[in-house]
Amino acid sequence: MILRKHHRILVQGITGKQGTFWTQAMIDYGAAVVGGVNPKKAGSAHLGVPVHASARDAAGDFDVALMFIPPMAAKAAAIDACEAGAKLIVCLTEHIPAQDVMEMHAAAWANGSRIVGPNTAGLVTPGETFAGIMPAFNKTVFRPGAIGVISRSGSLGTLASLNLTQQGLGQSAFYGVGGDPMIGTTTREALQFLDGDPKTEAVVICGEIGGSAEEEAAEYAETMRKPVAAFIAGRASPPDKKMGHAGAIVSGGKGDYGSKRLALERAGVAVADTPSQLPLLLRERLAA
Repeated sequence: MILRKHHRILVQGITGKQGTFWTQAMIDYGAAVVGGVNPKKAGSAHLGVPVHASARDAAGDFDVALMFIPPMAAKAAAIDACEAGAKLIVCLTEHIPAQDVMEMHAAAWANGSRIVGPNTAGLVTPGETFAGIMPAFNKTVFRPGAIGVISRSGSLGTLASLNLTQQGLGQSAFYGVGGDPMIGTTTREALQFLDGDPKTEAVVICGEIGGSAEEEAAEYAETMRKPVAAFIAGRASPPDKKMGHAGAIVSGGKGDYGSKRLALERAGVAVADTPSQLPLLLRERLAA
């Protein structure tokens, strides 16, 4: 699912400092924010939208739930959104207990919902809408275009988008899949969404060491007609060390830089040594 302007967004934790700042930014950008959730302020209004006691109280009025929720309350909020019929749950929260994450994913599967995250920076469709903590409103970073960007890291995804924009290549969509070990939407699934998107002509994958997300995405990339370029962070990282994200750990020779790069290159993906090389690689592939 690619976020579109018509998708109605419910912000869980809308009245907090971060919830307030980013919700206002989303509204200013044109996102269809239809309400928020804070049980202590139910019945009031915040930023011009109603505040509900729960997502279930807003059932039928929204498509996407955006979570500004602390780790220990994230499970309950996600299950609430799933049971309220959310098509998509954007979980910004990190450091959620593993058992809670498994229950969140189980609830999503049972209710036909999709989770992006945990530990995602969010989704951006330049010129249309965004949900999360990405600087969609910064025109030096994001501009409408035809390049889909997938990233486990919000910072790396921002840098890749900046490099594309500086070289005149805008983005059709940004998909922050998240940096935790157990995420609801994988890099491969995001790649499939962008492959099926008529507005996307090519895709950038911003990966990192740890796990098998990039290797699995490479299997699908090999079947694509659209060009794909990638950058993998962590080339110089020491083995058996967690680097930043909870999922960025290499163990037993699996998930290291070499295995990811090899899998991508075998699939025909152009792999950049630095993010600044991505625009050139894409232009070469698009021209070919």
